[in-house]
Amino acid sequence: MHCLRRGALAVGLLAALLLTACGPAATDSDDPITSAGVLRVGTEGVYPPYSFHDPNQGGQLAGYDVDVARAVGEKLGVRVEFVETSWDSIFAALEANRFDIVANEVTVTDERKAKYDLSDPYSIAEGVIVTRADDNSITSADDLKGKRAAQSPTSNWAEFARQAGAQIESVDGFSQAISVLNDGRVDVVVNDSITVLAYQAEHPDAPIKVAARTGERSEQAFAARKDSGMLPELNRALGELRAEGTLSEISQKYLQVDLSKAAPRSAWQLIADNLWPLAKAALTMTIPLAIISFAIGLVIALIVALARLSSNVAVSAVARFYISIIRGTPLLVQLFIVFFALPQIGVKIDPFPAAVIAFSLNVGGYAAEIIRSAIQSIPKGQWEAAETIGLNYVGALRRIILPQATRVAVPPLSNTLISLVKDTSLASTILVTELFRTAQNVAAPTFEFFALYGTAALYYWIICLVLSFGQARFERRLERYVAR
Repeated sequence: MHCLRRGALAVGLLAALLLTACGPAATDSDDPITSAGVLRVGTEGVYPPYSFHDPNQGGQLAGYDVDVARAVGEKLGVRVEFVETSWDSIFAALEANRFDIVANEVTVTDERKAKYDLSDPYSIAEGVIVTRADDNSITSADDLKGKRAAQSPTSNWAEFARQAGAQIESVDGFSQAISVLNDGRVDVVVNDSITVLAYQAEHPDAPIKVAARTGERSEQAFAARKDSGMLPELNRALGELRAEGTLSEISQKYLQVDLSKAAPRSAWQLIADNLWPLAKAALTMTIPLAIISFAIGLVIALIVALARLSSNVAVSAVARFYISIIRGTPLLVQLFIVFFALPQIGVKIDPFPAAVIAFSLNVGGYAAEIIRSAIQSIPKGQWEAAETIGLNYVGALRRIILPQATRVAVPPLSNTLISLVKDTSLASTILVTELFRTAQNVAAPTFEFFALYGTAALYYWIICLVLSFGQARFERRLERYVAR
């Protein structure tokens, strides 16, 4: 019996040793990044020199953070996919599982450590205070009190300026911040020294100066969802890249290059080079998004309008509530709910379908009232006449009422479509690279906002002109059927 017990104990110890020996291998196979085979990286794409579309590389996504993320993916043997979004929604997109990590100069803070997994730092930045060249009122951080500072509202530099007593004017990124500073609409911009020096190197005549330093150095790292399990892989890859000198090479490429040697392009040349990319974005994203959303929205609107006219109190109340919700909340909020909030309850929708859903629901709420009023404008005698010839409700609606109501509804519905075309620019906030987002990508590294935004506005205007012309033609055709 004792021998059997000793044998069982020996077998148990042997099994424990084997499990211990096999433990690391099992852990390796469970690494979330290598198991997925892809690393999805969230970044702005409008924050040179860290993340931007390089006009010297055909508009390809480039930058220090972008290349570091690519190097990490290569080191881990996985494919890297970049997802572009604005800084102010980048953490919402991370939490909604739109991507795995953020690579966009995320500063390491105690608050972020508590909420996210932060990798080992891969860059260090020093804060500087930038003013117009003729402004001598700021010589230290103490002078920020009462000044207007253009900042991305959720950035660490915005928090620094806010704590120093500055009034924060929200912008989408450094490019817009420096633009409004040059225009005299704000007093100061706080950002890291590398970003500012890169801008000054490319724009030596810019009327700005570094007025003071913040006295703070910040460390930047990748950010992942809390308890993601990705930190061991990310830190291992970063450690190897640092030891091999790869991080230094990438830093030399982007952060210490003489950007003034880049061949300058005039605004007209920039416009000419981007006429087709902007037109392509309009043809492949903006116009299809508007047409699909409007078509679906009309179907929703007709159903809601009929429900609104129903004699059933419950059905009518539901329709009224839907219209109230749509008309009482901003379209941008509706977009964010569909794209960023629904994933938190397990409903994840890709960017383009999410935009279609939000725009369709919005069109449905507004167009429902247009259709309802158009139906109610038809004299009751038309309904009575339909009954006398044996038509039921559906038949009267389809053959008598709706054809007449269409003529009344066409002008306001056409205006809804034209408004929708312009509203599609909001889709850029939920990762849809449509016409306006394309213009932003080009404008950010070049700072030619007037040229690029003006060209985008011209495209929107042309699309709306075509729609207005089509509306007029359609109205004239409908007038043929009006009794005179």
